[in-house]
Amino acid sequence: MESTHPETQNPPVTNPEPGADWKRIALDILETLVLAVVLYFGINAVSARVRVDGFSMNPSLENGEYILVNKLAYQIGEPARGDIVVFEFPKDPRQDLIKRVIGLPGETVTIQDGKVTVNDIPLTEPYIAAPPIYNGTWVVAEGQLFVLGDNRNESKDSHEWGLLPIENIIGKAVLIYWPPPKWELINHLEQASAAQ
Repeated sequence: MESTHPETQNPPVTNPEPGADWKRIALDILETLVLAVVLYFGINAVSARVRVDGFSMNPSLENGEYILVNKLAYQIGEPARGDIVVFEFPKDPRQDLIKRVIGLPGETVTIQDGKVTVNDIPLTEPYIAAPPIYNGTWVVAEGQLFVLGDNRNESKDSHEWGLLPIENIIGKAVLIYWPPPKWELINHLEQASAAQ
């Protein structure tokens, strides 16, 4: 008995047109570049990266550390006492500063004998370098905040230049990302807000 095998037809071989590979590579590169640009602008729309310059936030933040800032934090919420915020300096909008929120709109902040009180209630502040050696009382107006550096006696802040307009806030500091050994989420210590 003779067996037969059905003939299989091979598809016709087509030669790719010259330059088709280069067109595909160019298209892949263009897609990658467009995606990178979209990601870059998208990330910058919701976050900022800032470098801590100086010692006004010691011991919480150190000179030379890089911080990730959430720019959407106050688009969907309000600043809270204890928040560490990055903002445009009211006296020079070209300069960005980083400080801790102490007084909220409508509150009275008093610094006397090394103690900070808000509406006559003392704050517990485990994050400061040393108690402040200055005294004063400030009434926080609507749309404003009272901010201080954690290194109270080495910080130019609201006790020197006045209240911070909320509109000047760039965002809330959320993460130390450089140098790698210092990587950590930033503790805002909302529990320090004894004056509710």
